[in-house]
Amino acid sequence: MPTSIWQDPANSAAQPARLTLSPVRQHPGVACATKQSTDELARRVPPPWRYRPMFERLFGSRAGDPALAGRVPPGQYVTQKFPVLHYGSVPKVDLATWDFRVFGEVDSPFRLTWSEFQALPRTRLLTDIHCVTRWSKLDTNWEGVSIKTILEMARVRPTATHVVGHAEQGYTANLPLEVLDDDDVILADTFEGAPLEAEHGWPLRLIVPKRYFWKGPKWLRGLEFLDHDQPGFWERYGYHNDADPWREERFAE
Repeated sequence: MPTSIWQDPANSAAQPARLTLSPVRQHPGVACATKQSTDELARRVPPPWRYRPMFERLFGSRAGDPALAGRVPPGQYVTQKFPVLHYGSVPKVDLATWDFRVFGEVDSPFRLTWSEFQALPRTRLLTDIHCVTRWSKLDTNWEGVSIKTILEMARVRPTATHVVGHAEQGYTANLPLEVLDDDDVILADTFEGAPLEAEHGWPLRLIVPKRYFWKGPKWLRGLEFLDHDQPGFWERYGYHNDADPWREERFAE
């Protein structure tokens, strides 16, 4: 039997912490320090250039290549790394029981096994990705199935306005249908020419380049089409419902 993914994480008591960066404060004893202690402090305290924000030290300065300025949204830092960020553990997946389900406001709901999904027409995507935690990775290569293929197979009804991506362990993410229905949105199973690594969503994840990366669930198991909006996992915990990186829509007001 297919493994179940329809678990509601809303009962979880855990709430994600927001990351804030604060300037380095002066040591409270400096104002009344003797010259000897001040000299000692000067030897121990890092020079001012080391007071840069954490993300700038990790990923580099945003003032790097001027040619990339139009590709990096406000508040983001470019990295060559691929950070791993998600809630919960990395799920164990058995491809023999794995399936992908499309349902809701569609005339032709369907369920695919892994081999059936692999038989669908393939597409490649070169795109930049932007995480709400302020890192951006440019020129990433993905391969998988275009969302256009899924929409055509499902015959989405005119009543559908939104979609919820369902992933392993009950994780969900919501999007307007008009955002999902785009040429650069794919269901990816391959990254940089190799199958996705487990921590990056193997066997399947949704890629929606025009939104912060959390809107594309890792370990994707289904798409539910709705005639209304339905906040996903992070949206219920205070993250912005729209998640447009160019508007810095990180958190709900």
